[in-house]
Amino acid sequence: MPVLRIRGFEIHKDHLSPQDQAALIECLRPVLKAAPLFSPVVPGGGQMSVRMTSAGKYGWYSDRSGYRYAEQHPSGKSWPPIPDPILKIWTDLTGLDRRPDCCLINYYGETAKMGLHQDKDEADFSFPVLSISLGDEALYRMGNLTRKGKTESVWLGSGDVVVMGGEARLAYHGIDRVRFKSSRLLPKGGRLNLTLRVVD
Repeated sequence: MPVLRIRGFEIHKDHLSPQDQAALIECLRPVLKAAPLFSPVVPGGGQMSVRMTSAGKYGWYSDRSGYRYAEQHPSGKSWPPIPDPILKIWTDLTGLDRRPDCCLINYYGETAKMGLHQDKDEADFSFPVLSISLGDEALYRMGNLTRKGKTESVWLGSGDVVVMGGEARLAYHGIDRVRFKSSRLLPKGGRLNLTLRVVD
């Protein structure tokens, strides 16, 4: 499958077949039942437009006191394990024996977006971040090591996988918009983004 390389970002187009995508949705159902999606609050007090949850040892979390990893869902329960088919994608594309500690699951509805940000709450930036797109197409913007400067954008489709390592590991990136109901993978529309990270 084609691999686009933009600013150090590796974009594996159509890495997952339609059958693989459907299988991932099925293995995510028990995860979402055990750890339901929630709408996090940012430190300034506003609410993020995406809904999220996690699987693994840690979940990424945000509230008025800041951004961090937490060992429990807001319900007080531990996060469910990361499903094996998701871990296999990590192993296949990174070649690492070290497994991720967190699979952050973001759901983008019709009006959801994600501003330019860095993934920098982890202990060791030598490990890449891997991002799996499922469902509706999304406009993915890639920047630099600062919030300023030129950016480049690409549409991510269902089954695309992005690996952020090396020079791209701390680059700013975000989602500008979603083409709602451009995919039939999720019956009600929307996009799921699974982000795998080594935390410790």
